[in-house]
Amino acid sequence: MLVSFVLLTLFGYFFFAIHKNPLNPGSMVSFPNAKINLGLNIVNKRPDGYHDIETVFYPIKFNDAIEVIEKKNIHFSISGLAIEGDQEDNLSIKAFQLLKKDYPQLPPVHLHLHKTIPMGAGLGGGSADGAFTLKLLNKKFGLGLSEKQLIDYSLQLGSDCPFFILNKPCFATGRGEILDLIDLDLSNYKIVIVHPGIHISTAWAFSKIKPALPVNPINKVIQQPISAWKKELKNDFEEPVFAQHPEIRNIKDELYKTGAIYSAMSGSGSALFGIFEKAKTLALSFPGNYFIKALPC
Repeated sequence: MLVSFVLLTLFGYFFFAIHKNPLNPGSMVSFPNAKINLGLNIVNKRPDGYHDIETVFYPIKFNDAIEVIEKKNIHFSISGLAIEGDQEDNLSIKAFQLLKKDYPQLPPVHLHLHKTIPMGAGLGGGSADGAFTLKLLNKKFGLGLSEKQLIDYSLQLGSDCPFFILNKPCFATGRGEILDLIDLDLSNYKIVIVHPGIHISTAWAFSKIKPALPVNPINKVIQQPISAWKKELKNDFEEPVFAQHPEIRNIKDELYKTGAIYSAMSGSGSALFGIFEKAKTLALSFPGNYFIKALPC
């Protein structure tokens, strides 16, 4: 683990940005943020096996951190939350390898990922790590990639990754890669994330869905006041996930009892979020092993 990385993380360099590390001038640090889904409709299964969706991606101030240092040999290290599986499958490594194919002049690097966004929670942490690594390498080594080129590369990493190149509220269609910026400001509210530590397989969740066109398209519903979202703004994954894991449904119920204006599961779960008035005093009651985080919007 890089000492300079850990110290820099503790110093709290600001979110959504790329910085030089003053403790190691040869390195550069980026802070990939999570997202929530405001509504999620599965509208069609495509011949290529993917599904067409519609959703609103909204970035939230909950971050991992990535540091890149030019080295003699390629190396990848992780701190924070443990990540299961082969490191070669990590999207940060894949992002480096993807660029290296087209830009062989990229030198070997040491990539260090500090993980705080829970995995398998529907918060997009892995997708953010991959997309932010592309942006970090582009800036660090002066590749001159345009936003469109970064989006094209990021789509090769995953359907959610292009959003994190823009990293602004977007109405997303297609696989999630067709993005239209929307005017949505939740800065007068705060968000509470609750993750029970249950891993939901995205493939399993899709297998339980019967795609259908929504009665109320999300880009129309999102224009209504937040107080109307409870009845109109739905996540299609909630029904099968709640049936399989009633404790996840209980989280949503509890968030509403606590005073949430709107609550929903993010992505295919299992994290849920509640949107509260900024001045609301929260008295949350969840098991001690749940991950809970309150965030400014």
